[in-house]
Amino acid sequence: MATYYFIFLFIMTYQETIDYLYQLLPVFHREGKKAFKANLTNTIKICEHLGNPQQQFKSIHIAGTNGKGSTSHFLSSILQESGYKTGLYTSPHLKSFTERIRINGNAIPEQEVINFVEQNNPFILDLRPSFFECTVGLAFQYFAQQRVDIAVIEVGLGGRLDSTNVITPELSLITNISLDHTDILGDTLELIAAEKAGIIKPNIPVVISEKHPITSQVFNNKAQQENTIIAYATDKYQMNDYSFDGKCLTIDIKNKESGQITPYKSELVGHYQFHNIIGVLRAVDTLREQGYAISDEALSRGIQRVVTNTGLKGRWQKLSESPTTICDTGHNIAGISEIVETLRKMEYRQLWMILGFVSDKDITGILQLLPKEANFIFCQAKVPRAFQAQALSDLANEFGLKGQVITDVNDALNFVRQNCKTSDLVYIGGSTFVVADLDEL
Repeated sequence: MATYYFIFLFIMTYQETIDYLYQLLPVFHREGKKAFKANLTNTIKICEHLGNPQQQFKSIHIAGTNGKGSTSHFLSSILQESGYKTGLYTSPHLKSFTERIRINGNAIPEQEVINFVEQNNPFILDLRPSFFECTVGLAFQYFAQQRVDIAVIEVGLGGRLDSTNVITPELSLITNISLDHTDILGDTLELIAAEKAGIIKPNIPVVISEKHPITSQVFNNKAQQENTIIAYATDKYQMNDYSFDGKCLTIDIKNKESGQITPYKSELVGHYQFHNIIGVLRAVDTLREQGYAISDEALSRGIQRVVTNTGLKGRWQKLSESPTTICDTGHNIAGISEIVETLRKMEYRQLWMILGFVSDKDITGILQLLPKEANFIFCQAKVPRAFQAQALSDLANEFGLKGQVITDVNDALNFVRQNCKTSDLVYIGGSTFVVADLDEL
């Protein structure tokens, strides 16, 4: 232990502080399951040590397999447009750790991270929490100190045992349920839904973005146990139509109760965003019922300016044109399925796909979804969990997907640009960490 104290005495910079935490604490995005703490004990101790900051601000809690990040950013943007000082906690980050903790779109200052570790280092050394548990404590303390009006808190993994699940929110929202992290959350939709339903709390309203016959009973039972109101967004809203002009997505949403159709423009594109927007609309209904002043204009502006207001990266993000080059952090079967559907609706001469995955995903299931006519480049992220690029190429060949191995994603992108036509389409993804490695992001 004395060695760790000695090391910390010489940490002066932000990057050295982050490296110190990576060295000291288990990190899920690098190590996977062994870094996941399947209880809230450490988080509770951290919060008590910090004076229970999570009780000093209002919050919205968001869980789900896909879409929880986009939904969190949509709600944060809408609340900002409504004049609320809004905290936003998400994970993982793509480029800088500070992306995880924002207020009104502004990332936490690096000095705040340094100060937190310096002031709490003896406690951290004694408790040895996970990296994520420590991050949650930092976020909650920062939001409390900055006196946010409300904070949108995204679950890291699951819900029931996620470190964020020590808050008592104004509203809980669950986006969708599909098979992901099955080694931790369970290998059926019912088991995964039960873990996500863990954020449903007594007398706290809950919104479910999508209604599924298998999972809805799980949510209904949990809501009944907790004596709370459950609202399915799709019972009230549906997508009527959508269009994409190359820069902005327009989605026409019908209110089933009034029959009114309202167009919403979004900087986040990909037709799958309609699932998230429908959930957001139902959440806004609930917030209004609770007294939050959110005008229709603020709602529309919040959706339209979501990227501008929050600094969101990596969600169907266009890196360049001629050729159109897009990256997206979708990384499981449900997410990749939606991406492939969006790609099919785009116009291009030839599709190039630069792909890499982490080893604990259903890679076989994903490969079966991919278009065989694409040109593939197989790469791997710079994290220990990365699936080896050559092994990915070998596996892809079994499904008729042909390409070559270029391990570094930036080298792969340079190769494609040197060999493609300006009318081609280049897609980069398969893993959050592949996207994070992009120099251009």
